[in-house]
Amino acid sequence: MFIDTHTHLYSEEFKTDIAAALQKAIDAGVEKFFLPNIDSSSVAGMHTLCNKYPQHCFPMMGLHPCSVKENYKEELAIAYNYLQSKKYVAVGEIGIDLYWDKTFFNQQVEAFETQINWALEFNLPIVIHCRNSFDEIFEVLTRFKKLPKGIFHCFSGNAEQAQKIIDTTNFKLGIGGVITFKNSGLDKVIENIDLKHLVLETDSPYLAPAPYRGKRNESAYIPLIAAKVAEVKKCSLLEVASITTANAKEIFNWV
Repeated sequence: MFIDTHTHLYSEEFKTDIAAALQKAIDAGVEKFFLPNIDSSSVAGMHTLCNKYPQHCFPMMGLHPCSVKENYKEELAIAYNYLQSKKYVAVGEIGIDLYWDKTFFNQQVEAFETQINWALEFNLPIVIHCRNSFDEIFEVLTRFKKLPKGIFHCFSGNAEQAQKIIDTTNFKLGIGGVITFKNSGLDKVIENIDLKHLVLETDSPYLAPAPYRGKRNESAYIPLIAAKVAEVKKCSLLEVASITTANAKEIFNWV
């Protein structure tokens, strides 16, 4: 069994064929799908999908850093109210993104710190979005005496950064389609990292693995990512599936 620890199956890109996309993924051996929230606009679609497929789809709740704007306090209040009233598997996706826009950097930091506190309050893991912001993320993390479990979603950093995550946190590295990209260098990074530190993800509909790069990503492509991990780690596909699934269960602790 494979698990897609990060997929936006509720997005517009799946509006016309979500049932088929889910079945295709299940047929490929991907049985669980963990859905990160973006902001208040994505909640209804996420809940609808999780209510329709409760054995397969599991929701997170959080405010994505790219959605931290002038109204971020209002958005945070909405997310917190949901956390108080419904069951979620994680606080996510949260973090800092300095790739697109640095205008709301201070607000992103505040929102990130606030949501880590929520994870501790509700005993949930966090799913971290980190883009051009590794040092800034760790600056926030060091403010906490205790950290929740979590995942560095879409990890694409260097070996030193990977080791820092492993040595200082309870987080797994989320490995997605980037590992199949010819010049990403991610294969060299995870070559010396034990499988016990990795989980698989697609971030669909984004970042489709080769040979589908540039097209809509799907959870059905998890085995392609797993096959590349197996190639890099010189182990069997079954071993990758077994260990990464166990890692996901350890993080999300779902029933």
